[in-house]
Amino acid sequence: MGFDGLMTNEHHGTPTCMNIETNIIAGILARTTSRAKILMLGNLLPMTDNPVRLAEEIALLDLISGGRIISGIVRGIGPENWAANSNPVYNRERFHECHDLLIKAWTEPGPFRWEGKHYHFRVVNPWVLPLQQPHPPIWVPGTGSQDTIQWAAEHGYAYVAFLATVEVAEEMFASYREYAANAGRQAGPEKLGYMTCCLVADTDEKAQELGKAFMMRMSFKGPKEFMAPPGLVPVRGDGRALAPGAQQSATLSPAKPLDAMSYEECQDAYHIIVGSPETVTRKLRHLQERLGIGSVLFEANGGFLTHTDVMRSIELLGREVIPALKD
Repeated sequence: MGFDGLMTNEHHGTPTCMNIETNIIAGILARTTSRAKILMLGNLLPMTDNPVRLAEEIALLDLISGGRIISGIVRGIGPENWAANSNPVYNRERFHECHDLLIKAWTEPGPFRWEGKHYHFRVVNPWVLPLQQPHPPIWVPGTGSQDTIQWAAEHGYAYVAFLATVEVAEEMFASYREYAANAGRQAGPEKLGYMTCCLVADTDEKAQELGKAFMMRMSFKGPKEFMAPPGLVPVRGDGRALAPGAQQSATLSPAKPLDAMSYEECQDAYHIIVGSPETVTRKLRHLQERLGIGSVLFEANGGFLTHTDVMRSIELLGREVIPALKD
């Protein structure tokens, strides 16, 4: 159908994503596909107890796929911390330390010793290394935390906006470009991506009706302590914390929480893009031109959409929308 890649994800205790191990699905795709990039967005680093084994697993996937892996790394959301019995206070520092050990395991010949705050290994000596050198590309998703945007920009990793209105995403990407420039790095379109729910039907009227299924995903909410356990969300210098359900840090423009938005508001914010091939092509062109992004990620299924409707949408995307965008 002309897609450049396939994305796998994982969540725990979260009904909007029933896949619980991104690497298993990536391994299946590595053997059943031959050309598509396989984007794992991604592995939950703070919940990883053995970063060395994770480095070996991703390296093995890269070998099986012939060098098609894009290794996404994530902090996870509130429910992941509950499911893993993980202290959310240490979420970000475990993320950073796990990342550092992951990269070292891929790029520095062993054996070496690792003695950190959260991870201790007397002998690190991986025999399985990625086909892509020095390691597979790394992507980082975010919903607006300036800490994450800055960290991704300074490391030169691609940053993908999840669950952000187009207005907030515009500010997020401006921040990324500024942080990258301060670090002496280039921040071209290939470093920026945007995820949206997308469905194409033969007519605008049918697409509008089918697209309402995505609202099940938008309406998901839970108690504050479940969605954002204490310690998980950042507190800015002025003492403000990112409120549960908000989609940006305290330094970005306010955005209405997803669970409070109507179907029409979700479309205006580009959380949801539905329509005929012509309509969706026009909306995606506007998105690319406004945000300067190099990648669009489609959440192409949701709610009570039927298999037939999803496959028709994928077919129309592949045969009409993607060729028009690439032209």
